[in-house]
Amino acid sequence: QVQLVQSGGGLVQTGGSLRLSCAASGLTFSGYTMGWLRQAPGKEREFVAAITKNGGSTYYEDSVKGRFTISRDNAKNTVYLQMNSLKPEDTAVYHCTADLYGTQSSNLFDYDYWGQGTQVTVSS
Repeated sequence: QVQLVQSGGGLVQTGGSLRLSCAASGLTFSGYTMGWLRQAPGKEREFVAAITKNGGSTYYEDSVKGRFTISRDNAKNTVYLQMNSLKPEDTAVYHCTADLYGTQSSNLFDYDYWGQGTQVTVSS
């Protein structure tokens, strides 16, 4: 049974930092591109970031470039999203994703697996 268990969300002030973690089990972690999506209140879900299987390439949505960093530790079967200089518009539920083919879709159902979601709230 595949599980992606997320941790690390919470409430932070504008300009602060948070790190999200997503621990995977039940799959060959190094065989999957890992990523993050988010859905803000009243908005559609959007792609945030992705990292290839060996960590060699990363991809970011334009609004988070330079502020967010995605990384992975294949020995720990874990992907991370370091979020710095947070803004109120980053407030959203964040989902980690796993995909064999490296999609950057905003639709969770286009991914092979996804986590339960973690709330990130940035206060102004």
